[in-house]
Amino acid sequence: MSSQHWPVRLRLPSWLPYSLLVCLLLGLSSCGSGSRSTSVPLIEPSTSSAPSGTPGASSGPSAASAVPGPTVALVMKTLTNPFFVEMEQGARRAESELGVQLIVKTAAQETSIDQQIAIIERLIDQKVAAIVIAPGDSTSLLPVLVRAQQAGIIVVNIDNRLDPTLTRQLGLVNVPFISVDNEDGAYQAARAVSASIITPTEAIIIEGIMSAQNAIDRTRGAQRAFAANPAITLVATETAHWKIDEAYAVTKRLLIAHPRIGVIFCANDMMALGTLQYLAEIGRTDVQVAGFDALVEARQAITAGQMVATVDQQAAQQGYLGVRYAVTLLAGNQVPPETMVPVKLITRNSKP
Repeated sequence: MSSQHWPVRLRLPSWLPYSLLVCLLLGLSSCGSGSRSTSVPLIEPSTSSAPSGTPGASSGPSAASAVPGPTVALVMKTLTNPFFVEMEQGARRAESELGVQLIVKTAAQETSIDQQIAIIERLIDQKVAAIVIAPGDSTSLLPVLVRAQQAGIIVVNIDNRLDPTLTRQLGLVNVPFISVDNEDGAYQAARAVSASIITPTEAIIIEGIMSAQNAIDRTRGAQRAFAANPAITLVATETAHWKIDEAYAVTKRLLIAHPRIGVIFCANDMMALGTLQYLAEIGRTDVQVAGFDALVEARQAITAGQMVATVDQQAAQQGYLGVRYAVTLLAGNQVPPETMVPVKLITRNSKP
């Protein structure tokens, strides 16, 4: 659980549901090129199964339920972020279609890298057939994934790209990658949030975990969009580690230091919600905010005029394809080394 806490004077805007607040108090957080890339079409997220709720616990069929087929483990960063709940739903759909036994494991929060490593070590001992990993960062999990592959376990990388150079150096080979073009998605969101700016305005970027490639790519995309508007001056880029409470604190500190800030890009929606909390508290309605992940609460904020844009990166499709690719590889067949799921910019003008 996050060691950060909500500020004492926090007041919630009317559009934020109480049920979300309960989750937010837990410390919420939230994602290179290959030799060949495959695109897949937009789909509606699967909602056919309920998410598991306990960090680090397996969900779905138990070992005693005699589910046929190989055991595939989906290892994600957390289930306190609705993005990963949706990712699990997609994986559950693949489980149902393909007849495998799916084990879902998560860390307590997105910064709990050591927990992810420990989870994979236990999965190696359990001799699972495949591991679909959404890594908390791009480097720290590589040694344990090498050990998994050496033990004969198929590895599939989704959401956040493992560092390609270190991957080659450590000998982790033939690991397909499934994600979105994070730089392009961030560029679209930052361009949308800055499109109406014609007078000199300061902007900030609140980024994710700095060692995660998806965070790096989203920062680059936002920087590129802001640089294209001569009226915008980027005055700060700071991490809030994907967390709502840290984003609240970062926004507060930067707005005090730079009161002329009128544009904020947050690298995920949880951080955007933290930013919106502080803006609501101080009564600032003139700041344009964009996020990333298309969470329900972010969409509601857009509808309410509190937020300008977010990005749908199809978490369910990523989870679905991760399990499907694992099963395909287990059958001795080939899959594309890289698959890019298309992103969709969500604004008030977007079609349902």
